[in-house]
Amino acid sequence: MVANPLNSQEFDVELKVAEWRTYLVRHAALNEYDIDELESHLRDEMDALQEQGLKDDEAFLIAAKRVGDLDDVTREYAEVHSGRLWQNLVLSNAPGNFFGGDLVTVLLLAVGAGIAIKLPALFGLHFDAEGVDWFYARNITLFCLPFLALYFVLQRQLGTSGLLFVSITTAVAAAFINGYANFASDTTMTLAMMHLPIAIWFMVGVAYSGDWWRSHAKRMDFIRFSGEFLIYYVLMAIGGGVLTVFTLGMFNFIGIDIEWAVQSWIIPCGAMGAVVVAGWLVEAKQGAIENMAPVLARVFTPLFTLMLSVFLVTMLATGRGFDMQREVLIGLDLMLVVVLGLVLYAVSSRDPNKPVSLFDKLQLLLVVAALLVDVLALIAIAGRIFEMGFTANRVAALGENLILLVSLSGYAWHYWRFASGTTGFTNLEWWQTNYIPVYVGWAIVVAITFPLIF
Repeated sequence: MVANPLNSQEFDVELKVAEWRTYLVRHAALNEYDIDELESHLRDEMDALQEQGLKDDEAFLIAAKRVGDLDDVTREYAEVHSGRLWQNLVLSNAPGNFFGGDLVTVLLLAVGAGIAIKLPALFGLHFDAEGVDWFYARNITLFCLPFLALYFVLQRQLGTSGLLFVSITTAVAAAFINGYANFASDTTMTLAMMHLPIAIWFMVGVAYSGDWWRSHAKRMDFIRFSGEFLIYYVLMAIGGGVLTVFTLGMFNFIGIDIEWAVQSWIIPCGAMGAVVVAGWLVEAKQGAIENMAPVLARVFTPLFTLMLSVFLVTMLATGRGFDMQREVLIGLDLMLVVVLGLVLYAVSSRDPNKPVSLFDKLQLLLVVAALLVDVLALIAIAGRIFEMGFTANRVAALGENLILLVSLSGYAWHYWRFASGTTGFTNLEWWQTNYIPVYVGWAIVVAITFPLIF
Protein backbone atom coordinates (compact mmCIF):
# COMPACT_ATOMS: atom_id res chain seq x y z
CA MET A 1 0.00 0.00 0.00
CA VAL A 2 1.40 3.41 -0.97
CA ALA A 3 1.79 5.82 1.92
CA ASN A 4 -0.02 9.12 1.86
CA PRO A 5 2.65 11.82 1.30
CA LEU A 6 0.76 14.15 3.61
CA ASN A 7 1.31 11.71 6.45
CA SER A 8 5.01 11.24 5.71
CA GLN A 9 5.72 13.88 8.33
CA GLU A 10 3.76 15.43 11.18
CA PHE A 11 0.97 17.65 9.86
CA ASP A 12 1.04 21.14 11.42
CA VAL A 13 -2.60 22.27 11.48
CA GLU A 14 -1.86 25.79 12.69
CA LEU A 15 0.77 26.30 10.00
CA LYS A 16 -1.64 25.22 7.27
CA VAL A 17 -4.41 27.42 8.61
CA ALA A 18 -1.97 30.35 8.73
CA GLU A 19 -0.98 29.72 5.09
CA TRP A 20 -4.66 29.56 4.17
CA ARG A 21 -5.27 32.92 5.88
CA THR A 22 -2.26 34.44 4.11
CA TYR A 23 -3.77 33.52 0.78
CA LEU A 24 -7.07 35.15 1.79
CA VAL A 25 -5.31 38.34 2.93
CA ARG A 26 -4.14 38.94 -0.64
CA HIS A 27 -7.74 39.35 -1.80
CA ALA A 28 -8.77 42.98 -1.40
CA ALA A 29 -12.49 42.23 -1.03
CA LEU A 30 -11.93 40.54 2.34
CA ASN A 31 -11.16 42.37 5.55
CA GLU A 32 -9.93 40.92 8.84
CA TYR A 33 -13.44 40.20 10.12
CA ASP A 34 -14.37 38.34 6.94
CA ILE A 35 -11.27 36.18 7.18
CA ASP A 36 -11.94 35.46 10.86
CA GLU A 37 -15.45 34.33 9.93
CA LEU A 38 -14.15 32.04 7.19
CA GLU A 39 -11.54 30.60 9.53
CA SER A 40 -14.24 29.90 12.08
CA HIS A 41 -16.20 27.94 9.46
CA LEU A 42 -13.03 26.09 8.49
CA ARG A 43 -12.25 25.05 12.07
CA ASP A 44 -15.86 23.98 12.74
CA GLU A 45 -15.72 21.74 9.68
CA MET A 46 -12.37 20.32 10.77
CA ASP A 47 -13.66 19.56 14.27
CA ALA A 48 -16.70 17.74 12.85
CA LEU A 49 -14.54 15.68 10.50
CA GLN A 50 -12.04 14.80 13.23
CA GLU A 51 -14.88 13.55 15.43
CA GLN A 52 -15.74 11.18 12.60
CA GLY A 53 -12.25 9.68 12.80
CA LEU A 54 -10.40 11.61 10.08
CA LYS A 55 -6.77 12.58 10.60
CA ASP A 56 -5.68 16.20 10.83
CA ASP A 57 -4.42 16.44 7.26
CA GLU A 58 -7.53 14.80 5.82
CA ALA A 59 -9.83 17.01 7.90
CA PHE A 60 -8.04 20.17 6.78
CA LEU A 61 -8.15 19.33 3.08
CA ILE A 62 -11.83 18.36 3.11
CA ALA A 63 -12.82 21.35 5.29
CA ALA A 64 -10.96 23.79 3.05
CA LYS A 65 -12.80 22.36 0.05
CA ARG A 66 -16.17 22.60 1.79
CA VAL A 67 -15.63 26.24 2.78
CA GLY A 68 -15.54 26.92 -0.93
CA ASP A 69 -13.31 27.94 -3.78
CA LEU A 70 -11.43 31.03 -2.62
CA ASP A 71 -11.91 32.92 -5.89
CA ASP A 72 -15.66 32.32 -5.69
CA VAL A 73 -15.71 33.36 -2.04
CA THR A 74 -13.91 36.65 -2.67
CA ARG A 75 -16.10 37.38 -5.68
CA GLU A 76 -19.22 36.90 -3.54
CA TYR A 77 -17.81 39.17 -0.84
CA ALA A 78 -16.91 41.78 -3.45
CA GLU A 79 -20.49 41.78 -4.75
CA VAL A 80 -21.97 42.06 -1.26
CA HIS A 81 -19.42 44.59 0.03
CA SER A 82 -18.59 46.48 -3.16
CA GLY A 83 -18.36 49.77 -1.31
CA ARG A 84 -15.57 48.37 0.79
CA LEU A 85 -13.26 47.63 -2.14
CA TRP A 86 -11.58 51.01 -2.52
CA GLN A 87 -11.42 51.46 1.26
CA ASN A 88 -9.40 48.27 1.43
CA LEU A 89 -7.21 49.36 -1.46
CA VAL A 90 -6.42 52.80 -0.09
CA LEU A 91 -6.87 52.60 3.68
CA SER A 92 -5.47 49.16 4.41
CA ASN A 93 -3.53 49.05 7.70
CA ALA A 94 -2.88 45.34 7.98
CA PRO A 95 -0.29 44.52 10.64
CA GLY A 96 3.20 43.93 9.35
CA ASN A 97 2.93 46.36 6.49
CA PHE A 98 5.75 48.83 6.03
CA PHE A 99 5.14 51.88 8.28
CA GLY A 100 1.64 50.61 9.06
CA GLY A 101 0.27 50.44 5.51
CA ASP A 102 1.12 49.02 2.10
CA LEU A 103 0.09 52.33 0.54
CA VAL A 104 2.95 54.11 2.32
CA THR A 105 5.45 51.71 0.79
CA VAL A 106 3.98 52.26 -2.66
CA LEU A 107 4.03 56.04 -2.34
CA LEU A 108 7.63 56.08 -1.12
CA LEU A 109 8.75 53.88 -4.01
CA ALA A 110 6.74 55.96 -6.48
CA VAL A 111 8.41 59.12 -5.18
CA GLY A 112 11.74 57.34 -5.49
CA ALA A 113 11.05 56.56 -9.16
CA GLY A 114 10.09 60.20 -9.72
CA ILE A 115 13.30 61.41 -8.07
CA ALA A 116 15.39 58.92 -10.05
CA ILE A 117 14.47 60.45 -13.40
CA LYS A 118 15.43 63.91 -12.09
CA LEU A 119 18.82 62.91 -10.66
CA PRO A 120 20.66 63.17 -14.03
CA ALA A 121 19.75 66.88 -14.07
CA LEU A 122 22.21 67.34 -11.19
CA PHE A 123 24.94 66.41 -13.66
CA GLY A 124 23.74 68.76 -16.38
CA LEU A 125 21.50 66.28 -18.22
CA HIS A 126 18.35 68.40 -18.27
CA PHE A 127 15.39 67.38 -20.44
CA ASP A 128 15.81 70.42 -22.67
CA ALA A 129 19.60 70.09 -22.98
CA GLU A 130 21.02 69.31 -26.38
CA GLY A 131 21.82 65.66 -27.11
CA VAL A 132 20.26 64.10 -23.97
CA ASP A 133 17.31 62.47 -25.75
CA TRP A 134 19.26 59.26 -26.29
CA PHE A 135 20.33 59.14 -22.65
CA TYR A 136 16.77 59.25 -21.32
CA ALA A 137 15.50 56.90 -24.04
CA ARG A 138 17.97 54.14 -23.19
CA ASN A 139 17.55 54.51 -19.40
CA ILE A 140 13.80 55.09 -19.16
CA THR A 141 12.97 51.60 -17.83
CA LEU A 142 15.87 51.74 -15.36
CA PHE A 143 14.32 54.78 -13.69
CA CYS A 144 11.06 53.00 -12.80
CA LEU A 145 10.97 49.19 -13.13
CA PRO A 146 13.58 48.55 -10.39
CA PHE A 147 11.29 50.38 -7.94
CA LEU A 148 8.37 48.15 -8.96
CA ALA A 149 10.63 45.13 -8.43
CA LEU A 150 11.60 46.49 -5.00
CA TYR A 151 7.91 46.70 -4.08
CA PHE A 152 7.56 42.96 -4.72
CA VAL A 153 10.82 42.26 -2.87
CA LEU A 154 9.32 43.95 0.19
CA GLN A 155 5.87 42.44 -0.21
CA ARG A 156 7.14 38.90 -0.81
CA GLN A 157 9.71 39.35 1.99
CA LEU A 158 12.59 38.26 -0.23
CA GLY A 159 15.10 39.90 2.08
CA THR A 160 18.71 40.67 1.29
CA SER A 161 18.87 38.19 -1.61
CA GLY A 162 15.99 39.94 -3.34
CA LEU A 163 17.51 43.38 -2.83
CA LEU A 164 20.87 42.18 -4.18
CA PHE A 165 19.23 40.57 -7.19
CA VAL A 166 17.39 43.76 -8.18
CA SER A 167 20.37 46.00 -7.45
CA ILE A 168 22.92 43.91 -9.34
CA THR A 169 20.62 43.33 -12.32
CA THR A 170 19.87 47.05 -12.58
CA ALA A 171 23.53 48.02 -12.24
CA VAL A 172 24.66 45.54 -14.91
CA ALA A 173 21.93 46.67 -17.31
CA ALA A 174 22.81 50.33 -16.74
CA ALA A 175 26.51 49.65 -17.29
CA PHE A 176 25.93 47.85 -20.58
CA ILE A 177 23.35 50.20 -22.09
CA ASN A 178 25.30 53.34 -21.20
CA GLY A 179 28.74 51.90 -21.93
CA TYR A 180 27.70 50.97 -25.47
CA ALA A 181 26.62 54.55 -26.12
CA ASN A 182 30.28 55.53 -26.51
CA PHE A 183 30.87 53.42 -29.63
CA ALA A 184 27.69 51.67 -30.83
CA SER A 185 25.80 52.83 -33.92
CA ASP A 186 22.37 54.42 -33.73
CA THR A 187 20.84 51.29 -35.24
CA THR A 188 22.22 48.86 -32.67
CA MET A 189 21.46 51.26 -29.81
CA THR A 190 17.86 51.48 -31.00
CA LEU A 191 17.62 47.69 -31.02
CA ALA A 192 19.21 47.51 -27.55
CA MET A 193 16.77 50.09 -26.18
CA MET A 194 13.81 48.16 -27.61
CA HIS A 195 14.90 44.85 -26.08
CA LEU A 196 16.27 45.97 -22.71
CA PRO A 197 12.77 46.58 -21.22
CA ILE A 198 11.92 42.91 -21.84
CA ALA A 199 14.91 41.79 -19.79
CA ILE A 200 14.15 44.30 -17.00
CA TRP A 201 10.50 43.24 -16.97
CA PHE A 202 11.73 39.66 -16.46
CA MET A 203 13.56 40.94 -13.37
CA VAL A 204 10.22 42.26 -12.11
CA GLY A 205 8.72 38.84 -12.81
CA VAL A 206 11.35 37.09 -10.73
CA ALA A 207 10.66 39.43 -7.81
CA TYR A 208 6.90 39.03 -8.34
CA SER A 209 6.98 35.24 -8.17
CA GLY A 210 9.81 34.74 -5.69
CA ASP A 211 10.33 31.12 -6.80
CA TRP A 212 9.86 31.77 -10.53
CA TRP A 213 11.71 28.70 -11.78
CA ARG A 214 9.93 26.23 -9.53
CA SER A 215 6.31 27.30 -9.95
CA HIS A 216 4.27 26.94 -13.13
CA ALA A 217 1.34 28.66 -11.41
CA LYS A 218 3.43 31.72 -10.52
CA ARG A 219 4.50 32.11 -14.14
CA MET A 220 0.86 32.09 -15.18
CA ASP A 221 0.12 34.64 -12.45
CA PHE A 222 2.81 36.97 -13.79
CA ILE A 223 1.43 36.67 -17.33
CA ARG A 224 -1.96 37.77 -16.00
CA PHE A 225 -0.32 40.52 -13.97
CA SER A 226 1.50 41.83 -17.06
CA GLY A 227 -1.71 42.23 -19.03
CA GLU A 228 -3.54 43.90 -16.17
CA PHE A 229 -0.57 46.18 -15.49
CA LEU A 230 -0.49 47.41 -19.08
CA ILE A 231 -4.20 48.26 -19.00
CA TYR A 232 -3.99 50.01 -15.64
CA TYR A 233 -0.97 52.04 -16.69
CA VAL A 234 -2.65 53.17 -19.92
CA LEU A 235 -5.77 54.16 -17.98
CA MET A 236 -3.67 56.09 -15.49
CA ALA A 237 -1.80 57.79 -18.34
CA ILE A 238 -5.08 58.87 -19.93
CA GLY A 239 -6.37 60.17 -16.61
CA GLY A 240 -3.08 61.94 -15.92
CA GLY A 241 -3.19 63.56 -19.37
CA VAL A 242 -6.68 64.88 -18.76
CA LEU A 243 -5.68 66.17 -15.32
CA THR A 244 -2.63 67.90 -16.79
CA VAL A 245 -4.68 69.63 -19.48
CA PHE A 246 -7.15 70.93 -16.90
CA THR A 247 -4.31 72.05 -14.62
CA LEU A 248 -2.68 74.05 -17.41
CA GLY A 249 -6.04 75.58 -18.32
CA MET A 250 -6.90 76.59 -14.77
CA PHE A 251 -3.57 78.36 -14.24
CA ASN A 252 -3.84 80.02 -17.65
CA PHE A 253 -7.18 81.46 -16.54
CA ILE A 254 -5.36 83.49 -13.87
CA GLY A 255 -2.46 84.41 -16.15
CA ILE A 256 0.19 82.05 -14.77
CA ASP A 257 2.20 79.86 -17.14
CA ILE A 258 3.22 76.56 -15.49
CA GLU A 259 4.05 74.70 -18.69
CA TRP A 260 7.71 74.53 -17.62
CA ALA A 261 6.74 72.71 -14.42
CA VAL A 262 4.46 70.31 -16.27
CA GLN A 263 7.12 69.40 -18.84
CA SER A 264 10.06 69.21 -16.45
CA TRP A 265 8.44 67.76 -13.32
CA ILE A 266 4.82 66.65 -13.41
CA ILE A 267 4.84 64.53 -16.59
CA PRO A 268 8.21 62.72 -16.18
CA CYS A 269 7.93 62.19 -12.42
CA GLY A 270 4.27 61.18 -12.69
CA ALA A 271 5.00 58.72 -15.50
CA MET A 272 7.72 57.00 -13.45
CA GLY A 273 5.72 56.92 -10.21
CA ALA A 274 2.64 55.60 -11.98
CA VAL A 275 4.57 52.41 -12.84
CA VAL A 276 4.77 51.49 -9.17
CA VAL A 277 1.21 52.57 -8.41
CA ALA A 278 -0.21 50.59 -11.35
CA GLY A 279 1.61 47.47 -10.19
CA TRP A 280 0.27 47.93 -6.69
CA LEU A 281 -3.30 48.41 -7.91
CA VAL A 282 -3.18 45.20 -9.95
CA GLU A 283 -1.75 43.26 -7.02
CA ALA A 284 -4.14 44.79 -4.48
CA LYS A 285 -7.37 44.11 -6.32
CA GLN A 286 -6.63 40.51 -7.38
CA GLY A 287 -9.69 38.38 -6.80
CA ALA A 288 -11.84 41.40 -5.93
CA ILE A 289 -13.08 42.41 -9.37
CA GLU A 290 -13.00 40.85 -12.82
CA ASN A 291 -9.66 41.00 -14.59
CA MET A 292 -9.74 43.22 -17.67
CA ALA A 293 -6.98 41.78 -19.86
CA PRO A 294 -8.76 38.47 -20.58
CA VAL A 295 -11.99 40.35 -21.29
CA LEU A 296 -10.24 42.57 -23.82
CA ALA A 297 -8.61 39.49 -25.32
CA ARG A 298 -12.06 38.04 -25.99
CA VAL A 299 -13.21 41.30 -27.57
CA PHE A 300 -10.22 41.79 -29.86
CA THR A 301 -9.51 38.16 -30.80
CA PRO A 302 -12.33 38.04 -33.41
CA LEU A 303 -11.28 41.43 -34.79
CA PHE A 304 -7.64 40.47 -35.20
CA THR A 305 -8.61 37.11 -36.67
CA LEU A 306 -10.76 38.86 -39.28
CA MET A 307 -8.06 41.44 -40.02
CA LEU A 308 -5.31 38.85 -40.52
CA SER A 309 -7.54 36.62 -42.63
CA VAL A 310 -8.54 39.50 -44.93
CA PHE A 311 -4.90 40.60 -45.09
CA LEU A 312 -3.71 37.14 -46.16
CA VAL A 313 -6.42 36.78 -48.78
CA THR A 314 -5.65 40.26 -50.16
CA MET A 315 -1.93 39.56 -50.21
CA LEU A 316 -2.39 36.31 -52.12
CA ALA A 317 -4.94 37.82 -54.53
CA THR A 318 -2.78 40.83 -55.41
CA GLY A 319 0.55 39.02 -55.35
CA ARG A 320 2.10 41.78 -53.27
CA GLY A 321 4.88 40.99 -50.81
CA PHE A 322 6.25 42.74 -47.76
CA ASP A 323 8.34 45.87 -48.23
CA MET A 324 11.08 44.96 -45.76
CA GLN A 325 12.07 48.43 -44.62
CA ARG A 326 12.98 48.93 -40.95
CA GLU A 327 9.68 50.59 -40.09
CA VAL A 328 7.76 47.77 -41.77
CA LEU A 329 9.73 45.13 -39.84
CA ILE A 330 9.10 46.87 -36.53
CA GLY A 331 5.40 47.34 -37.27
CA LEU A 332 4.97 43.73 -38.39
CA ASP A 333 6.69 42.34 -35.31
CA LEU A 334 4.66 44.60 -33.03
CA MET A 335 1.46 43.33 -34.66
CA LEU A 336 2.53 39.70 -34.15
CA VAL A 337 3.46 40.47 -30.54
CA VAL A 338 -0.02 41.93 -29.97
CA VAL A 339 -1.55 38.76 -31.40
CA LEU A 340 0.70 36.70 -29.15
CA GLY A 341 -0.44 38.82 -26.20
CA LEU A 342 -4.08 38.10 -27.02
CA VAL A 343 -3.32 34.39 -27.02
CA LEU A 344 -1.31 34.65 -23.80
CA TYR A 345 -4.08 36.27 -21.82
CA ALA A 346 -6.79 34.09 -23.31
CA VAL A 347 -4.87 30.99 -22.24
CA SER A 348 -4.02 32.37 -18.80
CA SER A 349 -7.64 33.22 -18.00
CA ARG A 350 -9.28 30.04 -19.28
CA ASP A 351 -10.60 27.36 -16.92
CA PRO A 352 -8.62 24.25 -18.00
CA ASN A 353 -11.46 21.97 -16.91
CA LYS A 354 -14.05 23.43 -19.29
CA PRO A 355 -14.78 21.68 -22.61
CA VAL A 356 -13.72 23.03 -26.01
CA SER A 357 -15.69 26.12 -26.99
CA LEU A 358 -16.17 28.23 -30.11
CA PHE A 359 -13.72 30.78 -28.72
CA ASP A 360 -11.01 28.10 -28.51
CA LYS A 361 -11.49 27.32 -32.19
CA LEU A 362 -11.36 31.04 -32.96
CA GLN A 363 -8.08 31.23 -31.05
CA LEU A 364 -6.72 28.39 -33.16
CA LEU A 365 -7.72 30.25 -36.33
CA LEU A 366 -6.02 33.42 -35.04
CA VAL A 367 -2.81 31.52 -34.28
CA VAL A 368 -2.77 29.84 -37.70
CA ALA A 369 -3.34 33.19 -39.47
CA ALA A 370 -0.53 34.84 -37.47
CA LEU A 371 1.70 31.85 -38.21
CA LEU A 372 1.14 32.23 -41.97
CA VAL A 373 1.90 35.96 -41.79
CA ASP A 374 5.09 35.18 -39.87
CA VAL A 375 6.15 32.60 -42.48
CA LEU A 376 5.64 35.13 -45.29
CA ALA A 377 7.60 37.72 -43.34
CA LEU A 378 10.45 35.27 -42.78
CA ILE A 379 10.59 34.50 -46.50
CA ALA A 380 10.78 38.21 -47.27
CA ILE A 381 13.46 38.80 -44.61
CA ALA A 382 15.56 35.88 -45.84
CA GLY A 383 15.32 37.20 -49.40
CA ARG A 384 16.38 40.63 -48.24
CA ILE A 385 19.39 39.22 -46.38
CA PHE A 386 20.38 37.07 -49.37
CA GLU A 387 20.15 40.06 -51.69
CA MET A 388 21.67 42.81 -49.55
CA GLY A 389 23.58 41.08 -46.75
CA PHE A 390 23.35 41.08 -42.97
CA THR A 391 22.57 44.15 -40.89
CA ALA A 392 21.62 44.51 -37.24
CA ASN A 393 17.98 45.23 -38.09
CA ARG A 394 17.66 42.25 -40.44
CA VAL A 395 19.30 39.81 -38.05
CA ALA A 396 17.15 41.06 -35.16
CA ALA A 397 14.01 40.73 -37.28
CA LEU A 398 15.09 37.27 -38.44
CA GLY A 399 15.69 36.07 -34.89
CA GLU A 400 12.47 37.53 -33.52
CA ASN A 401 10.36 36.08 -36.31
CA LEU A 402 12.01 32.67 -35.90
CA ILE A 403 11.19 32.77 -32.18
CA LEU A 404 7.63 33.79 -32.98
CA LEU A 405 7.46 31.00 -35.57
CA VAL A 406 8.36 28.37 -32.97
CA SER A 407 6.04 29.92 -30.39
CA LEU A 408 3.05 30.17 -32.71
CA SER A 409 3.73 26.68 -34.11
CA GLY A 410 3.63 25.29 -30.58
CA TYR A 411 0.38 27.11 -29.86
CA ALA A 412 -1.14 25.87 -33.11
CA TRP A 413 -0.09 22.28 -32.41
CA HIS A 414 -1.37 22.21 -28.81
CA TYR A 415 -4.57 24.10 -29.67
CA TRP A 416 -5.26 21.61 -32.46
CA ARG A 417 -4.72 18.63 -30.16
CA PHE A 418 -6.90 20.23 -27.51
CA ALA A 419 -9.68 21.13 -29.96
CA SER A 420 -9.62 17.60 -31.39
CA GLY A 421 -9.86 16.06 -27.91
CA THR A 422 -6.42 14.42 -28.06
CA THR A 423 -4.94 16.20 -25.04
CA GLY A 424 -6.06 18.48 -22.25
CA PHE A 425 -5.65 22.23 -21.93
CA THR A 426 -2.77 21.89 -19.46
CA ASN A 427 -0.32 21.20 -22.29
CA LEU A 428 -1.10 24.63 -23.73
CA GLU A 429 -0.41 26.28 -20.37
CA TRP A 430 2.89 24.46 -20.00
CA TRP A 431 3.96 25.47 -23.50
CA GLN A 432 3.15 29.08 -22.71
CA THR A 433 4.99 29.34 -19.42
CA ASN A 434 8.04 27.28 -20.42
CA TYR A 435 8.66 29.31 -23.58
CA ILE A 436 8.88 32.66 -21.76
CA PRO A 437 12.66 32.36 -21.06
CA VAL A 438 13.24 32.12 -24.83
CA TYR A 439 11.79 35.62 -25.36
CA VAL A 440 13.88 36.99 -22.50
CA GLY A 441 17.03 35.23 -23.71
CA TRP A 442 16.75 36.72 -27.19
CA ALA A 443 16.09 40.19 -25.73
CA ILE A 444 19.29 39.90 -23.66
CA VAL A 445 21.26 38.72 -26.70
CA VAL A 446 20.11 41.70 -28.79
CA ALA A 447 20.64 44.24 -25.99
CA ILE A 448 24.10 43.01 -24.99
CA THR A 449 25.77 41.44 -28.04
CA PHE A 450 24.44 43.39 -31.03
CA PRO A 451 26.25 46.64 -30.17
CA LEU A 452 29.49 44.60 -30.07
CA ILE A 453 28.88 42.53 -33.21
CA PHE A 454 27.50 45.27 -35.48
